[in-house]
Amino acid sequence: MSRPSYPLPDVLRVLAELVAWIAFPWAMGRISLWLAFAALLLLIGLPAVLATPGDNGKTNVLVPIPGWGTILLVLMELGAAVAGAWLVMPAWAAVGVTLLALACVATEQPRWRRLTARA
Repeated sequence: MSRPSYPLPDVLRVLAELVAWIAFPWAMGRISLWLAFAALLLLIGLPAVLATPGDNGKTNVLVPIPGWGTILLVLMELGAAVAGAWLVMPAWAAVGVTLLALACVATEQPRWRRLTARA
């Protein structure tokens, strides 16, 4: 049985999303539990509902959006990861998350070109 391959951009994006889903609601929870809930709803709910048909093999999407919308969703997740990291993590960890986000932006470029070429 062969092992599945996970392209580097997908792995980096998933890691950054996990950080965003934990760190940003945690930071918002210091202000208000309602803000923490709203952050989770935006960070997990929006990408679950909105998607670009054909991106990463998605054919059946709840609410189709153009490619630039998917790019904005990824940038929202990366921004939340970096902001959350700097608000709740030690500086060395926040630097690591910032580097992760920058690496994610760099490796996402081919996908983003495909997404914007469809417009």
